[in-house]
Amino acid sequence: MGSEPTLKELLDTMVRALVDLPEEVRVSEIIGEQTTVFELVVAKEDLGKVIGKQGKTAKALRTILTAASTKLRKRSVLEIVE
Repeated sequence: MGSEPTLKELLDTMVRALVDLPEEVRVSEIIGEQTTVFELVVAKEDLGKVIGKQGKTAKALRTILTAASTKLRKRSVLEIVE
């Protein structure tokens, strides 16, 4: 059995499926004592796709990340860098 994907890989895969320029997607992970911060960078023209109307897509991404983090007994925050 292969190892489970990391939260960073999960986020990367989800975002690449949403955007027009998947090669521009960059996810960096900043691991703190209690919280891991994921910084997401996408092409300017894909920013709207990642945020969504009224922030709904970004909220959904954060919800999935939180659920996956909880399973691993960790705390994660998603920051979308403009």
